[in-house]
Amino acid sequence: MNFEFPEELKILKEEAYKFAVREFTPVSQECDREEKYPREVWKKACEYGFIGAWIPEEYGGAGAGFLANTIITEQFSRVDMGIGLIMASCFGAENIYLYGTEEQKKEYLPRIASGEIIFAGAYTEPNAGTDVAGIRTRAVRDGDHFVLNGQKMFITNGSICDYFVVFCITHADAPRHKRFSLLIVDAHSPGITRNKIQGKMGIRASDTAEISFEDVRVPVENIVGKEGNGFYQLMDFFNTTRTMVAGQGVGLAQGALDKAAQYVQEREVFGQPLAHFQGVQFQLAEMATRIELARQLTYKAAWQVDQGRIDPKLSAMAKYYAGETAVWVADKALQLHGGYGYIDEYDVQRFYRDAKILEIYEGTKEAEKLTIAKIVLKEYQKG
Repeated sequence: MNFEFPEELKILKEEAYKFAVREFTPVSQECDREEKYPREVWKKACEYGFIGAWIPEEYGGAGAGFLANTIITEQFSRVDMGIGLIMASCFGAENIYLYGTEEQKKEYLPRIASGEIIFAGAYTEPNAGTDVAGIRTRAVRDGDHFVLNGQKMFITNGSICDYFVVFCITHADAPRHKRFSLLIVDAHSPGITRNKIQGKMGIRASDTAEISFEDVRVPVENIVGKEGNGFYQLMDFFNTTRTMVAGQGVGLAQGALDKAAQYVQEREVFGQPLAHFQGVQFQLAEMATRIELARQLTYKAAWQVDQGRIDPKLSAMAKYYAGETAVWVADKALQLHGGYGYIDEYDVQRFYRDAKILEIYEGTKEAEKLTIAKIVLKEYQKG
């Protein structure tokens, strides 16, 4: 078993971190304070090939795969998870890669990789989050179009995107999990209202919006994959992108440890650096250990995706554990900063605020535990 990265992944990891330090650091506080989307930084990330790094070369991407994309996300989140989410997020476009027609892949994927267009995945609704099958947005067939009506909530990139991939009901009378399809929807179509959500606790640089669809006409050829199979396609999508979210957790936790380890060596109490106290050393040791556990779990889950063996249990484990680790480590890091960690002059307070979303979006940690438990029980039934 070889845990050594190939040289190209080592270089990618190093370059992604350097890019984030160079480009994110000067604007981090401003973007957090003003809830500002740094489009210029995003354009530079496109030029460097960081956006949609998983997109194959034949469709204009770097062809680096999902493990590489997870590593990029990790390194970006190590500096600023809010901005890092912007750079890593092609939410929705993964569905096109996994299930789209050749025409759809050629139409959209190269434009995503080049930075020409931005995608968003419109899945969550005001009354349907974890209960994905409880959504109400409906698309009714009308000749060679669908007529789309409904509401979506907490949509990443929602107010700035050019296209949505919308999860909706297309077969209302079918069995519960056969009712749904995924539609590519032009975000500038008549009948779409987009309202940016402000006042978030964390990831404030990332755009989040509420979306309304009122009699929006969508061409039939914009169906992604098999009509009526949208629920199962969306589950595959989540099992893929959860490795990226796990990467966010690992990166944020590492960034918080970076801040804490540096601070305790500089801060003196009772005539000596904080780092000289055994209690502080114990905390740093546990932080580093949990991060490494989360990292290895995350890398393995992402590697499995690249092998064509998407593992729902492993993806859920990585997302749940990395998110919980990020929250725990950020809390410890802030505590080690004492009162200074509570003011915005120190980045650790932003890490603390950003971390909590990792236990909520892309499946709450409770939902991830349920997924893991169901699979474990099935394995024992087989045994």
